Amino acid sequence: MGISLLLVMAGGAAGGMARLAVGNVVSRRLGTAFPWGTLAVNLSGALIIGLLAGLAGMPLPGEEPRVWLLLAIGGLGGYTTVSSFSLQTLTLWQQGRPRAALANVAATLLPGLAAVAVGAWLAGGLA
Repeated sequence: MGISLLLVMAGGAAGGMARLAVGNVVSRRLGTAFPWGTLAVNLSGALIIGLLAGLAGMPLPGEEPRVWLLLAIGGLGGYTTVSSFSLQTLTLWQQGRPRAALANVAATLLPGLAAVAVGAWLAGGLA
């Protein structure tokens, strides 16, 4: 097994554990009527990947440095939750809550894009 695969696996395991922890803490504090935990995970993941990209530069596919494999591909790949976001949005819709479903889409995508931009901007200021 190559070092690249091991780095992605280790990052994915850590990211998955962090996702569970953050999602649970946020859901306990804000409730489960809206997927606040998933939203917090996705927005913080967007901020972090923007920060990493700004600090390290966006590597080209196939040319990822080891730290990118560990933190961005493995760690944030295990941490962020597009599949959970999609299922929770569908569930809200099927529950007859189309406004909550649309709010979840808007609250995830627009701030997520902003978080990536802020992360990259912060990294530019730090570099």
